[in-house]
Amino acid sequence: MPEEARRGSWRPRGPFRREVWRSPLRGPWLASALGAILLVGFTVVAVTGFLSYAAYNPRLGANDRTPEAALLRFYLFDWPTSPVWLYRATQGTHVVLGFALVPVVLAKLWAVAPKLYEWPPVRSVAHALERVNLALLVGSALFQLATGILNVEYDYLWRFSFYDAHLYGAWVFTVSFAVHAALKFPTMVRSLRGRSTDPARAPHHDDGLTPVAPRRPTLSRRAFMGWVGGGSAVLVVLTAGQAIGGAARRVALLAPRGRSYGNGPNDFQVNKTAHAAGVTEHDAGPGWRLEIVGRRTVVLDRDQLLAMEQHTEELPIACVEGWSTSQTWTGVRLGDLADLVDRRPAASVLVESLQRGGAFSSTTLSGDQVREPRSLLALRVNGADLSLDHGYPARVIVPANPGVHNTKWVRRLTFAEHDA
Repeated sequence: MPEEARRGSWRPRGPFRREVWRSPLRGPWLASALGAILLVGFTVVAVTGFLSYAAYNPRLGANDRTPEAALLRFYLFDWPTSPVWLYRATQGTHVVLGFALVPVVLAKLWAVAPKLYEWPPVRSVAHALERVNLALLVGSALFQLATGILNVEYDYLWRFSFYDAHLYGAWVFTVSFAVHAALKFPTMVRSLRGRSTDPARAPHHDDGLTPVAPRRPTLSRRAFMGWVGGGSAVLVVLTAGQAIGGAARRVALLAPRGRSYGNGPNDFQVNKTAHAAGVTEHDAGPGWRLEIVGRRTVVLDRDQLLAMEQHTEELPIACVEGWSTSQTWTGVRLGDLADLVDRRPAASVLVESLQRGGAFSSTTLSGDQVREPRSLLALRVNGADLSLDHGYPARVIVPANPGVHNTKWVRRLTFAEHDA
């Protein structure tokens, strides 16, 4: 042990020294202003994120990709089919707002850095618990943002399930965020009411954030917030177009599935190609048959499906990555197919694909989705036959349904009187 430590005069070094943090911008007002933005923003992100999981219908076994997560299920409702743009709006908001909050999170971490390195790191049992909660909050927030953004960009740098990890991470974040917000809310309100945005005029006292030896200010806190807001605005511009479409799509440089369409009826985004799914032209050729199972079994070829009453609906495909597109689909109502096998009203339908393996080679739709008159087994899109990449010879399209559950290359529909 160094001599100075034995004499009780040892001082913390590096970032643990208060004198290291000299920016006059830091202080309770800046931390509270950023915290207020995150309080609102993260609440919306968390709510829309959990709604995304609700859209996967955890009550239906074949749709639940986290069977060991029973204690984390709380959904007491089936995901609605109206309005048709519901999932497009909630998931688009979740992704775009998640991107927009990145500069705010980084600014917040910079603003409270002296508190993260405070010395001594633990002063009491209560303080230790608060520090543990803070570590969980910061760690889970960074994990959720990093994995979410990489998922949007289809850069999977990990071997674990994004679906599982993002759900568990969301629960860790939500609980730690709620605890932190409850502890800091009174301080945030007092700071926003009583502090100037001008560092030169703000009073200095030992709050753990205000520098003890500040430099001269070269930027006001209001200007700092403007730069942070500008960064968020840029990220919104670079991502929002993938969800709202139109001219905005052209500047959505962070869009994972293209910024422009071709001129053909099938020239819109494809999340998984037939080649990636292991589906060949032979699989979807003249020998293809759709098996419909209920009280009895019916087998139909594509010509027989086309001979049935056809319905046309304009419906969006909206994916968890935040991109969406609205197209005009023509096909047979799922309810009419349930009638063929005497399963109306059906409580659910198991949809199985020609896809060889993978998490979404099958899916389960709820009874409400089957009974929805706009739910189709689509055979055509925009007046033309589906392309192989878009699910030829037949695919499911259901209003407000997550894209991965609009199963392509359908080979079997199993209608049940009870939830699967």
